[in-house]
Amino acid sequence: MGIFESFLQNEAVKSIFGKKRNASVDQEPNPIPQLSPLANSVIARCSKILCISNDKLQHDFESELSDLASQPSLYPQNLLEYCCYRALNVMIKRPDYIADTDFCRLTFDMMLAWEAPGAGSELLLKEFFAQDHQVNEDEYGESLFYINSTNVAVQVDEKKSVGLEAFSRISPASPTISNLIVGQNVFDALTCSSGGRLHFIIYEKYLKSMNKVLKSVKGQINSPLSSSLQLAEGEIVLDVDGVVPTQPVLQHIGISAWPGRLTLTNYALYFESLGVGSHDKAVVYDLALESKQIVKPELTGPLGARLFDKAVMYKSTSLTDPVYFEFPELKGHSRRDYWLAIIKEVLLAHRFIRKFNLTEVQREEALSEAIIGIFRYRAIREAFHLNLSNFKSILLFSLAEKLPKGDMILEALSNHLEILQAGSELHDDVEVKTDTDPNVLSVASYNLAIIGLMPLENLQRNEKRNFMVPLINVGQLASLEMAVKESYFCSGRVEEACASVDQVKVEGIGTNLAVMQELLHPVIELGRLLILLAEWDDPLKSSVFVVFLLYVTYRDWMKYIFPSFFLYVAAVMVLNKYRYKIRPMKSFQVSPPPSKNAVEQLLILQESISQLEAYVQKGNVVLLKLRSLLLAASPQPTDKFVLALIGMASVVAFLPFKNLMVLLLLDTFTQEMPLRKNNTEKFKRRLKEWWVSIPAAPVRLLRGNKSKHDK
Repeated sequence: MGIFESFLQNEAVKSIFGKKRNASVDQEPNPIPQLSPLANSVIARCSKILCISNDKLQHDFESELSDLASQPSLYPQNLLEYCCYRALNVMIKRPDYIADTDFCRLTFDMMLAWEAPGAGSELLLKEFFAQDHQVNEDEYGESLFYINSTNVAVQVDEKKSVGLEAFSRISPASPTISNLIVGQNVFDALTCSSGGRLHFIIYEKYLKSMNKVLKSVKGQINSPLSSSLQLAEGEIVLDVDGVVPTQPVLQHIGISAWPGRLTLTNYALYFESLGVGSHDKAVVYDLALESKQIVKPELTGPLGARLFDKAVMYKSTSLTDPVYFEFPELKGHSRRDYWLAIIKEVLLAHRFIRKFNLTEVQREEALSEAIIGIFRYRAIREAFHLNLSNFKSILLFSLAEKLPKGDMILEALSNHLEILQAGSELHDDVEVKTDTDPNVLSVASYNLAIIGLMPLENLQRNEKRNFMVPLINVGQLASLEMAVKESYFCSGRVEEACASVDQVKVEGIGTNLAVMQELLHPVIELGRLLILLAEWDDPLKSSVFVVFLLYVTYRDWMKYIFPSFFLYVAAVMVLNKYRYKIRPMKSFQVSPPPSKNAVEQLLILQESISQLEAYVQKGNVVLLKLRSLLLAASPQPTDKFVLALIGMASVVAFLPFKNLMVLLLLDTFTQEMPLRKNNTEKFKRRLKEWWVSIPAAPVRLLRGNKSKHDK
């Protein structure tokens, strides 16, 4: 029994079984009446961190942000944000804050309190979870221990989970946890198995993994690896692969391949080929060059064969041949996808720096954002064993490259970095007074300096400044946040459109042709009608049509046809817009052709290819005959063609365009008229005989390496 009691007293076991005391039950001497108990508890802990009282915090908020304090409905949430940001501004200045369990619990409680800040709102939130988020024991069973840690969280901490908005408002206060731009995608990756709600056990595991990644990177600063690569000052090793001899990285150049070790820093790629007992001198691929550089997935194999989809191709104008880095693994290509993502992120960060001509401080901050983003990527991948290529990107510059209106996000970020540059040029005794002051500096580069990954000069230069949360203003949307929201909104519409495209795709050549024929039915019917009118099967209709067409052309009304057509289409679209609000759009119905087996489909494909080959041959014959005419290979056909060209040139030069159009339309639609039918047939026959009499220009196929044209 004594062993069992000591087991139950263990803090880890308490956290799993939900026995850990909730911070919301702490009773403060002077609670703020407008806030919920959990919000009061959070603000009380913030006041202890800041060494000031609750009343002083509330007074500072009302005096500094009087506009926000005058809104009764948003007062609790704005006050909570103000206190949280001020406290986190102090906490993130500690080198080991990410490993502090109190920091983990406090930030999670901040998110919980943000969702229920007002008095009475916490009870409504509990009722919501009790009704809509009950645990299904039949689905998970009675045991609390699962391989998937998310399932544990769903059972243990179901009533204490955080939503996207709360995570997006609080987590960017610490750049190591999240970022304003990628916060939603980080949240989606953490909650992919928990119904879109973040539980404490997942959040805690994520921070522990982040701390592990930071310790690993710090351990490489003075390691033999850094000394062998001879890294420059400020260059940080982001990741290394190929250290284990049984899992090397293969570098392919041409048909040659070498195993070795691949290292990525915030400036370059280093490949060290494996020698006898050690690694050879590293080959450097500079990612900060202004030359055109391409990184993309590629197929590789022995002797240049394209067999395995497990490689990254790096190509630059400074290289004669592209370089392929292969990441062998037994199943899948997640290892390759990870390296492709982080290499591309560094490359896009330097491209962003060059595009906006960033100065030293701005360049340092942009690279710091990319560095911390890669650390987040590593932490989530190693903690939850997720293939993040299946999710939306959680890397800042890669995401901005893919999102609709991502250029607006980068412009807003560059504007923020300009403010950062202006703030760095202030005198050292000038400090930021409020949390929403626009001259607040960013925290990414400062955070790396505190952790020990950036030169100490950066920390000494910036230690007198206020590093409050710069990208989120209390109770307001910053310009960057508005750009991100607009981009995500457009991204949602694009995803819906792409999903509809995937749903309507059908298989089979015959079925796709049937769909296309049905879609083009109005155009086909219009074409058939024009052919019937031109063939004069109904002389009355054809006569009326020709007279009308000639009258419109002669009065010079043709220029109004296209504008009228566009206005008509616009009117139809507006009518359909209001019609489909009342009645949904009906599905497009297509009758598919009879199904065919594999052999019949192969025969149809062979026949289609033969027809295509025949059309290409006919096209080549036309081009060769035109070449023969231009080179005057046949005198008689050439003379007739020259006379025809001179006649057409004279008509086009001296006849007004309006009259020329009348003649062309009149000739086109009266060829099958009873009065002209015989003459038209004779003219077509003579034209065909003339075309047949033209010899084709000779063609000689050159074998081997010769590729010169005949002259």
